[in-house]
Amino acid sequence: MRRTLVVLLSLLPPAGVAAQANPRPAPPPAADSAAVRAAVLDYVEAIYRADTSRILRSVRPELAKRGYFIPRGQSGYTNEPMTFAELLTTARTWNASGRVDADKAIKEVKILDLLDQTASAKLVAVWGVDYLHLARYDGRWMIVNILWQTPPR
Repeated sequence: MRRTLVVLLSLLPPAGVAAQANPRPAPPPAADSAAVRAAVLDYVEAIYRADTSRILRSVRPELAKRGYFIPRGQSGYTNEPMTFAELLTTARTWNASGRVDADKAIKEVKILDLLDQTASAKLVAVWGVDYLHLARYDGRWMIVNILWQTPPR
């Protein structure tokens, strides 16, 4: 019996190993949550208000953005990548005429995950849903990846 117990105990990990394998990070400060939300709002407001300065302060130049939409006259989705430069052009032109009221346009932000260096968020906007990855650069939260699609039919 004693031998069986020794064998079974030898199969268990040393004390503290399980805690190290699945560390539970401390909740981020409320300031981080507010800063992530502000970066996402800068992005959407840049497009709604044709204000490229908001893109410059919230999005990294190495942005990777891909969108899925159904072109007019077609029945299936197509996808299209967008560079940082193309995002600046979009921000400058998409609502330059003011066809969308920036004050009333939908801009729902939900933070999906927030750690000390990375975060993910969901944005619901006039054009559809964006999933965003953010990272902290020199203490500032910035968007590095965006995956979006138009509303489903």
